[in-house]
Amino acid sequence: MEFKDLGLSPSLLKNIRDTGYETPTPIQQATIPLVLEGKDVLGCAQTGTGKTAAFALPILQRLKEIPPQRSNAKVIRCLILSPTRELAMQTWENFQLYGKGEGLDSAVIFGGVGQGGQVEALHRGAEIVIACPGRLLDLMGQGLVRLDWVDIFVLDEADRMLDMGFIHDVRKIVRTLPEERQTLLFSATMPPEVEKLALDLLTDPENVKVDPVTSTVDAIDQCLYYVDKVNKKHLLAQLLEDPEVESALVFSRTKHGVDRIVRDLKRKGIEAAGIHGDKSQNARQAALNLFRSGKCRVLVATDIAARGIDVAGLSHVFNYDMPMEPEAYIHRIGRTGRAGRTGKAISFCCIDEVKQLNQVEKLIGKRLHQKESDWPMEVTTPTPPKVREPRPARLDRQGNALAERRVAAVSAAKPSRPAHSRPTGKVTIGRDGQVHSRPTGKVTIGRDGQVHSRPSGHGTGRPVHRVNRQKRRG
Repeated sequence: MEFKDLGLSPSLLKNIRDTGYETPTPIQQATIPLVLEGKDVLGCAQTGTGKTAAFALPILQRLKEIPPQRSNAKVIRCLILSPTRELAMQTWENFQLYGKGEGLDSAVIFGGVGQGGQVEALHRGAEIVIACPGRLLDLMGQGLVRLDWVDIFVLDEADRMLDMGFIHDVRKIVRTLPEERQTLLFSATMPPEVEKLALDLLTDPENVKVDPVTSTVDAIDQCLYYVDKVNKKHLLAQLLEDPEVESALVFSRTKHGVDRIVRDLKRKGIEAAGIHGDKSQNARQAALNLFRSGKCRVLVATDIAARGIDVAGLSHVFNYDMPMEPEAYIHRIGRTGRAGRTGKAISFCCIDEVKQLNQVEKLIGKRLHQKESDWPMEVTTPTPPKVREPRPARLDRQGNALAERRVAAVSAAKPSRPAHSRPTGKVTIGRDGQVHSRPTGKVTIGRDGQVHSRPSGHGTGRPVHRVNRQKRRG
């Protein structure tokens, strides 16, 4: 089957040829005709299957065929939600590529940068908006985004939305969409929570499932090194010296780990860049640009930061740390071996990661081929979990526990006071030894010897005479 057999317009077919694509992938063959017919779609497709083009191409054609609900102004007619900034940017770039000359404007919205440029793009008019949920809700709360005229809604990588805790935000956004719309939901895996979300969002959907989750794994050369945690940096540097490693994506489980790996590689003379959630969007984009341009052949990333990274011809993926979730292994190694190219995935495993390794091998249905290195694993006892010791008590000069005694004494002597009864002024101790609240203002001692308060700005009322205590004693 060819793209021309899918019912796409001549202008879109030209743009497809310009990108270098020749034949549609299975997910594209199954999805494009359904979207062109206006049907809801539930797609189960993993990274690297051509999923973005599967919905981007028919959406571009549908928006030209469907008459806009408002002809006098450009409004958002297609909303695509992405879990990460990188994936949102990648999707937007694909729409720019496929939609060249189609006369449809698009905008991308994500956090981590100032909103000024994004708001300006929306004001100029964008029929297609690719957004991360958090920033989109912020702009909606400011009254800068309206979704009243959305014809097509796409929820991309729904399982990652769930993992990152965005499902509640997604539901908030969906409640603002028109009931009459076309909805497309894509997910690499289908946990029960995603299936429930699909039931809520989709109307009589067509199910598209292309190949089992392990199919891409089978096309990638995978191997495993057992290595102690302290020696992983030495093994990684040695393997990166292989001329076959043209470009490498190294996965770390933590943000701190990303920074540490980059430092270790640079100390050994290997240029590397890192991306993770604590880096600014400009820093992350600069690192990606260096990697894509070939000026830096090693990119170190966390799982979340790597979502949406699509680098043509990526030769190697290194699992410096085994992923906590076995499905993440599929997402990781799916970055290589794309579009019929060969790819290699190399995993490091220390004694503390054997459990995660077993889960991965169970998911993919085979044992990873084990290789030997100059740093064989010597530590065979798992690290015991850290027990959090209680903070030592603070002692006074007599050696008594200060904090506990003071808290107990205050709790026994003073009843709890509701938050709304908090005094709004200053607090003083009266002659009777009780605590009194005092509004901000002038305080004097009257003829009766009592404390009197006078709020600021009040100059009327009976004057209060000060007592000359020196004269009274005389």
